[in-house]
Amino acid sequence: MSSARKVIIAVAPVAHMEKTIPEGVVNPVRSADIAREVLECARAGASLVHLHVRGEDGTQVAGLDSFSATIDAVRAESNIVIQGSTGGLSTLSLEDRSASVNEPRVQMASLNMGSTNFGEGVYINTWPDIRYWAAKMKRMNVVPELEIFDLSMIESILSLAGEGVLDHPLHFNFSLGFKGALSATADNIFRLKQALPPGSSWSLVHEGMKDFSLLGTAVGLGAACVRVGYEDGFQLQPGQYARNAELVARAASLVRLLGCEVATCEEAREILGIMK
Repeated sequence: MSSARKVIIAVAPVAHMEKTIPEGVVNPVRSADIAREVLECARAGASLVHLHVRGEDGTQVAGLDSFSATIDAVRAESNIVIQGSTGGLSTLSLEDRSASVNEPRVQMASLNMGSTNFGEGVYINTWPDIRYWAAKMKRMNVVPELEIFDLSMIESILSLAGEGVLDHPLHFNFSLGFKGALSATADNIFRLKQALPPGSSWSLVHEGMKDFSLLGTAVGLGAACVRVGYEDGFQLQPGQYARNAELVARAASLVRLLGCEVATCEEAREILGIMK
């Protein structure tokens, strides 16, 4: 049996509605199209998919009809880990923002660990909000992925874990490159990694990603997971646009080139402590 480290490849296949879609790129919006993209990505090496609760027109909604239809189609052919988003518009209610956790097949969910500037606005996630969502995830046996936009959020996580709001082992996700938050640099990855408590795992999202250099840095520094897909970026390298599955395939190739192995879906569950 190989002793090479396993690295999870995650995919977020749907670009946010406010993003400009490059000419020639088809952003999947309808549930059937998203499911087809997810299955192609799973075949290319993805073992985790990040999905938002949206309607068939792509707008964020609280109802699970389209979201569950996507999962129906995916589960017919793949056991890829389903991660729901609890992000989205700060103007929505706490329950609406966490609608994905109501879907029983969701095994992991993003949990934003503080407020930050996003462009010209503020992305609001207060401690009472976080406690609400974390408690809901516990009830539903959903593992939280702790979204980090700033170094101070790691201290917040340690405080909330001390309260019993969050359980160990902790799974951090460095979300870099959002305008107004931490920039996407190797130095910032290193600073964040150095601040993590022992026994935790971490992953990387590179917003606005145009090449794979930072993902390579993350794998080299010990990331348990790296993410690609249209939510983060459309390009293999500057000017070379690709399909979601092609982005996954490039990430898989990079992981192997760096001496690691691409984690299977079952290995991803083990790494992340998913029992559901």
